[in-house]
Amino acid sequence: MDFMTNEALTPAQETQYLTAYLPLVKRVVRQLSYQTSSVLDREDMEQIALMGLLSSLRRYGHPDEQFGAYAIHRIRGAVLDELRQLDWRPRRLRQKTHKLNDAIRELARELGKEPSYEEIAGRLEISPQEYQEYLLLDCAKSLESLDDLLSNDGVGSALNSRPLEDEMMVSNALRVALASLDKREQLILSLYYQHEMSLKEIALVLDLTEARVCQLNKKITEKIKSFF
Repeated sequence: MDFMTNEALTPAQETQYLTAYLPLVKRVVRQLSYQTSSVLDREDMEQIALMGLLSSLRRYGHPDEQFGAYAIHRIRGAVLDELRQLDWRPRRLRQKTHKLNDAIRELARELGKEPSYEEIAGRLEISPQEYQEYLLLDCAKSLESLDDLLSNDGVGSALNSRPLEDEMMVSNALRVALASLDKREQLILSLYYQHEMSLKEIALVLDLTEARVCQLNKKITEKIKSFF
């Protein structure tokens, strides 16, 4: 969809709007840096996010009240695209993550619930540091997958401070998917996309461990994907 309805921005206008909407760049970088700092440093991420903002301005034209939500999605997408190109989950870690996923799923079936770290460590030879690394990689993969899903359905730019279901203007399938989430899962989705909180901040707000928020985020992604 082409959002350009006004005349092209002049260089002076671009500079003006880049400065005005710079807080959007800071929000996205703050939100994603925790999961990706081992691959892309903050300064480089800010430059990529800034280019995402510039691309948003050039495609959209003169900003209006809806521009912020549109730009946030494209800025986040620019960072995630760069991470994909960097192959930010090296093959060794990808293979290890797949093995851990399989083992943890098997353990969850045996226990009838999501296993704790202690239960996982009792079955697998994994240190707390390795488990944290696994969680961050797995969680970031889920976020990437969810971003792709929302983008493909054309709803990413519609997220703002209004109620989640009302604002998304999505297909019936996604509406049903969102309705299938429990209140806590809907809140996590809202805090991440509407309030641009990092997973670490969400964990503090909900008084959960980061590991638990990562598990819930993955569950949210799987629920929504199951409707497509």
